Amino acid sequence: MTNGMNAVTHGQQETELTDKKAIAAAFGRAAKHYDKAAAFQRRVGHRLLDKLPAVTPMGSRALDLGCGTGYFTEALIARGYQVCAADLSVEMLAQAELRCGSAATYLEADAEALPIDDNQFDIAFTSLALQWCDDLSLPLKELRRVVKPGGLIMFTTLSDGSLHELSQAWREVDQYQHVNEFLSPKAIKLALAQAGCPNHALEFTPVIMQYNTAVELMKDLKGIGATHLQQERKAGLAGRKTIQALERAYDEFRDENGQLPATYQVCFGVIIND
Repeated sequence: MTNGMNAVTHGQQETELTDKKAIAAAFGRAAKHYDKAAAFQRRVGHRLLDKLPAVTPMGSRALDLGCGTGYFTEALIARGYQVCAADLSVEMLAQAELRCGSAATYLEADAEALPIDDNQFDIAFTSLALQWCDDLSLPLKELRRVVKPGGLIMFTTLSDGSLHELSQAWREVDQYQHVNEFLSPKAIKLALAQAGCPNHALEFTPVIMQYNTAVELMKDLKGIGATHLQQERKAGLAGRKTIQALERAYDEFRDENGQLPATYQVCFGVIIND
């Protein structure tokens, strides 16, 4: 019985490791052209940045977890923070270093097991990265560990219902899953409780982006590396007839301005690290 349990655990660990490698690879492939497709990420990150205290105490240290190409690393530096930019993808870190140079430090890191000592940072900033973790409570526990008592943990993640238009359009076309599933608000709140974060404020807000075609949206998703699906699905891109069918199905959502909406359900979170 014990051996069987160990085998299951080992198998799960191997699967999780493979999954993380796939996620890192997807974002690595997107690194050089990420910024061209990151309008949504910028919009969300700026809203999170606006929740920072207006005044940055001298010598404050910040962790930018899931830093990507360093866009918000640069913004945190401009606000007076000493920043450690961390990401699962070494290619993304290379782009961040090209942007920020010696003004930041850089760290290849898994959000669920940060290679960082306790109580190192005054704030942690992580935008649209934590949804790639299977168990949200794990990175939250790690952030609590590396942020000083009384410090701030600021995060955004996607919740269920994100990209519902694209998901519904695909259901008209085939039976495969093409869009990731995300946690419900209730599950996000449970993860916060499991991570020991009673002192927090959450805001769930839809953020709508506009596109001319469904293919434009999918190119953006590919451009930011968000094409790795955590659930089982058909591999590979669809052919021309399938794409045409998708465009017809998505066209039902076209608004009065002739645009196709892509709705993201975004959770904005601010945790005071007790």
